[in-house]
Amino acid sequence: MRIFIAGIMQGSRRDNGVDDQGYRQRIAQAIRAHMPQADILDPWALHPDSPSYDDERGKQVYLSLNEEAARSDVLIAYVPQASMGTAIEIWQAYRSNARIFTISPLTENWVVKFLSNRVFATLDEFIQFVGQGEFEKAVTA
Repeated sequence: MRIFIAGIMQGSRRDNGVDDQGYRQRIAQAIRAHMPQADILDPWALHPDSPSYDDERGKQVYLSLNEEAARSDVLIAYVPQASMGTAIEIWQAYRSNARIFTISPLTENWVVKFLSNRVFATLDEFIQFVGQGEFEKAVTA
């Protein structure tokens, strides 16, 4: 099972700064503890220096990651604030019939509301869902 971890990196920044990416490790660790066979794809782990890529490399990575989102069985999106990149990854996964779990307070945002199979208000709520075995049940049903 291919699981893609989508989520905010730069959000609405006007510089090359990056929001805290610790959520990615928490998600991956929780899943690996209960589904060690899962193939987890984390764009930040693959490209931690991506904000400094030149335009050609950045575009190539951006497009290839969107293709990976479309090839995933499950997409977990962390969206504490609007993120255009994450919205596109969600759309790609949705169009490919992936299961989409979104962690976001933006419950009335149409991308979150209409494209997610389930929405969690907080990361802790999602981690608890995984820890109780409910995530595995939901993705293997």
